[in-house]
Amino acid sequence: MKKVVVIGPAYPLRGGIAAYTQRLAQQFVQDRVDTKVYTFSLQYPSFLFPGKTQFSSDAPPADLEINVCINSINPLNWLKVGKEIRKLNPDAVVFNYWLPLMGPCYGTIARMIRKNPEIAVLAVIHNMIPHEKRAGDQAFSRYFINACTGFLTMTKKVEDDLQLFTSSTNKALTPHPVYDNYGEAVSRVEAAQHLHLDTTNHYILFFGLVRKYKGLDLLMKALSDPRLKGKNITLLVAGEFYDDRNFYDQLAEELKITVKVVSDFIPDEEVKYYFSIADLVVLPYRNATQSGVSSLAIHFDKPMIVSNFGGLPDAVINRQTGYVVEAEPSSIADAIHQFYSLANSSQMVDMVKQEKQKYSWSKVVNELIRLAGPAK
Repeated sequence: MKKVVVIGPAYPLRGGIAAYTQRLAQQFVQDRVDTKVYTFSLQYPSFLFPGKTQFSSDAPPADLEINVCINSINPLNWLKVGKEIRKLNPDAVVFNYWLPLMGPCYGTIARMIRKNPEIAVLAVIHNMIPHEKRAGDQAFSRYFINACTGFLTMTKKVEDDLQLFTSSTNKALTPHPVYDNYGEAVSRVEAAQHLHLDTTNHYILFFGLVRKYKGLDLLMKALSDPRLKGKNITLLVAGEFYDDRNFYDQLAEELKITVKVVSDFIPDEEVKYYFSIADLVVLPYRNATQSGVSSLAIHFDKPMIVSNFGGLPDAVINRQTGYVVEAEPSSIADAIHQFYSLANSSQMVDMVKQEKQKYSWSKVVNELIRLAGPAK
């Protein structure tokens, strides 16, 4: 492959899909493929966005050409962008798809591109069926999926969901690569000093946006388990609240557990400190397909507790690199108790380091090249 266009959220936008879009594009660049990124000038209308801001405070990636031009709600813009990309005549266009709301926009751009039948139109499917369902979801997703020539998924759950929309056999499944673009881990002491935390405490990390389906309340209830009293455990919550924070503050008070909250979107350069201080990363989700948080945990060599939903268990070898549990407080508490009681955390860390080798961005790029078909 000589030339590729990658479409999805990217700088100046922030978030997990933006991180994926940029790291994937960077891998194409490293593999000496002429790469351009197309991202949104308008991703969500402000009334649909529950957070503080859609925009990153980080510096732009110096190694990427990012075109900020897609308006997700303007059909005339879709036609213009599709025509512009078609004129570039890339070997392939790779869409990052995660939400049915983007189906009409993506589907129209894809159809404009496919007026040149030599351009492969590929979709990396982060999520096929949304956690919070709305009218029109299936129709919007089907409109986009029917415009694509190949598909890459990162969990069996998403692959199964994709089969509800297409019978195409031009697809691949490869694990979500580790996010290796957030720097290396620092010492526990350095992380504690940076975050103004006490090194004598144990820290369990809940990282990322706080939404009801992510089960933070289940983790908090688990930490009130009598077996965990006296273990000096602090729950470190790092992420912006899309849910009512007062509910969680009151719950922590009722349960008499120690919680340290950083209720902001965490800038890229700060991420390493939160993972470096943590003994354990917990994803107690009530519902999930996959999570970029698990990719971060693996990069920073952290054992995880994940609930038994979707593709979350794919990131953990149960009782070797972490624990797979039911999304209920007693099951989560059992795993935390075992982790701190069996004193096998160092063995788990070693196992995570071994497993990390299979989560490769090069593998994703190679699979996308295969899905694109023979070079022009």
